Amino acid sequence: MTDHTQTGPATRTTGDLAKAATSGWLGTAMEFMDFQLYSLAAAIVFNQLFFPDVSPAIGLIAAMATYGVGYVARLAGAIYFGRMGDRIGRKRVLYLTILLMGASTTLIGVLPTYAQIGLLAPILLVVLRLVQGFGAGAEIAGATVMLAEYAPVRRRGLIASLVSLGTNSGTLAASALWALLLAVLSEEQLLAWGWRLPFLLSFVLMIFAVWLRRSLKESPVFEERADVVDGRALDRTEAEGTGVLEVGLHQRKGKAFFLALGLRFGQAGNSGLVQTFLVGYLATTLLVERSVPTDAIVYGSLLGFVTVPIVGMLGDRFGRRPLYVVLSAATVVLAFPLLLMITSGSTVALVIGMVLALNIGVLGLFSLESVTMAELFGARTRFTQLALAKEIGGILATAIGPVVAATLTAVTGSWWPIAAMLVAYSLITLASAVLSPETRGRDLVALESAA
Repeated sequence: MTDHTQTGPATRTTGDLAKAATSGWLGTAMEFMDFQLYSLAAAIVFNQLFFPDVSPAIGLIAAMATYGVGYVARLAGAIYFGRMGDRIGRKRVLYLTILLMGASTTLIGVLPTYAQIGLLAPILLVVLRLVQGFGAGAEIAGATVMLAEYAPVRRRGLIASLVSLGTNSGTLAASALWALLLAVLSEEQLLAWGWRLPFLLSFVLMIFAVWLRRSLKESPVFEERADVVDGRALDRTEAEGTGVLEVGLHQRKGKAFFLALGLRFGQAGNSGLVQTFLVGYLATTLLVERSVPTDAIVYGSLLGFVTVPIVGMLGDRFGRRPLYVVLSAATVVLAFPLLLMITSGSTVALVIGMVLALNIGVLGLFSLESVTMAELFGARTRFTQLALAKEIGGILATAIGPVVAATLTAVTGSWWPIAAMLVAYSLITLASAVLSPETRGRDLVALESAA
């Protein structure tokens, strides 16, 4: 009979923690940089490079459609790599996801265009976009799980928040690269070769990230799990009758997942409205100079480098639930006043309103999400359930929300549906926070979920 006795707790040094933190931050930064590089390229040049034989409007729609298929691939990646991460460990999966993301992004930079190989060019673009999304679907979830499982209990919220800082870093880096290209290159140079540079530069980051993750030690929580033997989790058949997995195998399923999905809704939905829809709405409907809301997002993201760790530290001090309640309730109360400021016609009021909305309703919640969702789930299915909650929440709220907002604002001719949607998303998160158990200090080795 197989011996399932544990060999003792896994130990990690401060250096191991620093390496895990850097790896998590860098991987998330790469994910968001890759996706932002692609989204900007899709909006600026891909319609001319890969869909030139159609009208400009149809070309833009086709280019944005290639951006959208990445979200479908993300869900598939969340399922595939999430299960793999729960079965064979976090480290190996994070190595694969960073390799997939980096390689596909780099290859986009060497793609021949429609003028060179015809219809095969957009087909290859879609294939690489699918590969990129497939890897990205588990990257942020894996980095979140790894950092939460590495972190000391009393500093778990602060350390896990580094994942959230990676999103800011990646978005700002991609935006800065494109801003630089647009400033120094002519349109002819940009279309001839300049558009390739941001994608090719990601190769350097990929090499460093791959090297870093090859030397990264496995999550100590994964190694300490009662169902892990010789670096692999026992399946259900192997686990039956061992005595160590009864609680994990027979717990009630589903409640923790739906609570996590509700907590995700506020951050994901508010992000789609504030960071995506509002920028376009202000420029096209209210005829505000496009650089004004774009600059406001940049200022808000920079402030986020302060907001995110502070919220993480406050969550460690006072608990996750109180912070979730305060931030989501504040978003509900401030939604209409902030939208009044943003649509008032004053540039100063617009910038202040967007900065506050981004930091309270998006980045503050993201900081909490990075640790709370990891703490909600049991160790046996943490990676899978967290990845699915993030990706399903992203599709339902971030991807669909701006479309609903565009429809409602067009029908009503007013901005109030945007505020109403911010309220609705935040109320879902508020209710989920009230119904959730407090997870601060939870033993992450436990196989059962917190709810």
